[in-house]
Amino acid sequence: MKKIQLTVLCILCLGFILNCSSAALTNPRLKRDWMLVSFKNYTKEDLIRNQAKIDLTASAENGKIRGGAFAGCNKVFFTAAFKKDGTVKFSDIGSTLMACQDMKLEHDFVKNFGTMQYFKLEGHFLILNDNQGNTMKFIASDWD
Repeated sequence: MKKIQLTVLCILCLGFILNCSSAALTNPRLKRDWMLVSFKNYTKEDLIRNQAKIDLTASAENGKIRGGAFAGCNKVFFTAAFKKDGTVKFSDIGSTLMACQDMKLEHDFVKNFGTMQYFKLEGHFLILNDNQGNTMKFIASDWD
C-alpha cells in the first residue's frame, strides 16, 4: 500500500514540476517575424528604413528558439527562451562583422536586446522590457 501511495505522490510531484510557471513557453503566436516599431528615441521611419526586426520562426528545441535579427547592417543571431511566467532570456548573441556607414541603431539594438527580461503579447504586438524601464515594441510582420 505504501508503494502505491509513494508512486502516486511521485507522479503528482512530477506533474507539478512539469507544469511549473517557469517552464518554457511554446506559444505559436510567438513563432513569426517581428518588425521593430518602437525603440528608444528612434522614429518608426528610422526603424522601417533599417528593416529592424527579429525572426522567431525556427522550431523550438528544448524550450529554446534559435532566432535571428537585423537592424540595418549585420545579421544578428541569438537563442531565446520564453517562459510561461512572462520572462525571457536571450543568450548566445552574436553577429556578422560588416562595417557600414551608420551603425548607431544596430549598436543600440544589440546592446539593449540582450538585457530584455520580460515579454508580453498584446494583440499583434510583442513587447520586451528590462528592469531599467527600456522597452522594445514589435509588430507581427504579417499584420503591418
